[in-house]
Amino acid sequence: MARPIHSDDRPFGGQDPPAAFFEYSRSRAREYPQKHLASFTGILQADAFSGYVALYDARRQPAPMIEAACWSHGRRNFFDLAKLNKAPIAIEAVRRIDELFEIERTINGKTPEQRVAVRQEKSKPLVLALEAWLRDQRAKLSSKSETAKAINYCLTRWTAFTRFLDDGRVCLSNNAAERAVRGVAVGRKNWTFAGSDAGGHRAAAILTLIETCKMNDVDPQAWLTDILARLPDHPAKRINELLPWNWKLQHQPQAKAA
Repeated sequence: MARPIHSDDRPFGGQDPPAAFFEYSRSRAREYPQKHLASFTGILQADAFSGYVALYDARRQPAPMIEAACWSHGRRNFFDLAKLNKAPIAIEAVRRIDELFEIERTINGKTPEQRVAVRQEKSKPLVLALEAWLRDQRAKLSSKSETAKAINYCLTRWTAFTRFLDDGRVCLSNNAAERAVRGVAVGRKNWTFAGSDAGGHRAAAILTLIETCKMNDVDPQAWLTDILARLPDHPAKRINELLPWNWKLQHQPQAKAA
């Protein structure tokens, strides 16, 4: 399988170009993300995949990673119940979470400091009210209830869910990474196996190049065609010039003006 790592500073006004990286693994075993991220420290925004748990352990070296939960994943559990079962609690939960997403739309691209200021003023009261409401509703439900399970998913990770309130670099969701892997999910209807581990690693490398091009508004086919033609004679010390964002400046003059 291919698991994406997505880096995009644009939501908080960062200047670094966005990029995606796909890592191939033979299975969903937790050892793979732990090995791949062994030297990384910082914030990891992801779903609740059990393979990430050890990364947040206080005893982890060189340091524990900081977990930021994805509100889209939390919302999805309620949304499915609201859509299929018309569950009143789920419907209200979706409405409350959507209020947070509406606030986020107004601060997309702002600086981390500006984002935190708005979140403290507008989002934090909503989050505090949501937590109290969820705990109240949970007390009324059977532990076997699907709605209770959706609530538990959020409450057991509440610290991670509220991380965005104090750090303007954190997004409300990891939807960007989800979009990056969508092409893989759709493509698997046409191909099932990479053929070998080597094939899997090559597929991950190609996916990395294609998705990074797309994130930088570069035509992957045009970029790859040109790069393959130039690569044999291109100096290794100037390989940075061939990266999608730099290639874009060379081939799309309007990007320089922008």
